[in-house]
Amino acid sequence: MIGYITLGTHDVKKAARFYDDLLKEMGATRVFDKENFVAWGLGDGSPMFAVTKPFDGNPATVGNGVMIALKVENSKTVDDFHAKALALGAADEGAPGMREAGFYCGYFRDMDGNKLNFFYHQ
Repeated sequence: MIGYITLGTHDVKKAARFYDDLLKEMGATRVFDKENFVAWGLGDGSPMFAVTKPFDGNPATVGNGVMIALKVENSKTVDDFHAKALALGAADEGAPGMREAGFYCGYFRDMDGNKLNFFYHQ
């Protein structure tokens, strides 16, 4: 049902570098690369992930209660990707660990304050 997710950013180039480094670990590559819009995909028709300067010209803001969850293949990958996000400048929003029976995840905020997580569900 979901075709793509877009997050607002104040600095497309900086956000693109962050997500290039982070998402390549999942096998994602840029599928759109414009001055004010960059999107990544896996090339398999699955949903894409994008960053953009808001089209209305207003500042990018973080949606209260909005979070993007990125599915990975195991808990070690959650640990590795969460650590990579922090090394790239993200802020920790919840260390990796088991949250509910079989649901393992780690939360972070990117440089614009957008909340994301990597998760694995057994």
